[in-house]
Amino acid sequence: MTAILELMLFTGLEHTAIASPNPKRLADWYVETLSFVINFVYDGNYFVKAPNGAMLEIVPAEGPALETHNRTPGLRHLAVAVSDFDAAHADLKAKGVRFTSEPASNQGNRLVFFTDADGNLLHLIERERPLP
Repeated sequence: MTAILELMLFTGLEHTAIASPNPKRLADWYVETLSFVINFVYDGNYFVKAPNGAMLEIVPAEGPALETHNRTPGLRHLAVAVSDFDAAHADLKAKGVRFTSEPASNQGNRLVFFTDADGNLLHLIERERPLP
């Protein structure tokens, strides 16, 4: 009974926050590059929403950025789901997005890593089958 009650209390992630030296510029990048929409703004914080409802909150950064790598502790990347990998990859190339890898296949999934306007790591992913 307790496990069932706990499942109903926690319904999922509502948003993920990114600290940016220029939140408006980064929010605009997500709008222009990935077709997100700015759906809420307050005190210099920008919420951007993906077509599937996933949200990012972009907040003003304080202090210098720390150097990170793909395997250092903490959040490492945001995975962006696409319905047509080749078309999405070509669209990002045409927009001048910086890729950090070449497209690859892994267990039937297609992916490629790239960065946003602040250098945060993202990757496109087209899954052969949804995760269980």
